[in-house]
Amino acid sequence: MRKSAVDQFPQCLDTLPVLLPTGHSTLRSRLDRWLEAQGLAPRIVGEFEDSALMTVFGARGLRWLGRSLDVKEEVHAILSRRGRHHPLTQQVLASAGV
Repeated sequence: MRKSAVDQFPQCLDTLPVLLPTGHSTLRSRLDRWLEAQGLAPRIVGEFEDSALMTVFGARGLRWLGRSLDVKEEVHAILSRRGRHHPLTQQVLASAGV
């Protein structure tokens, strides 16, 4: 029985095309250190400064492969005093306990 890419995470990253943030981003340096620690050298097919644009490029073939608890990204939200926020922003803030 052949194992899926999900079953082989993170080793599957050596054989799959990956999209990554550009080299000057904090997340990219964290990812590079993690990949090196795992002994992985993925085939980078795109580098993006804008995470939303990267998501658009990856959306057609995007699928969940696995999770690394060693790589984290901080996200900051600025709230207005009026309290009128986009519904998605409200969901994110609620899940963060804000």
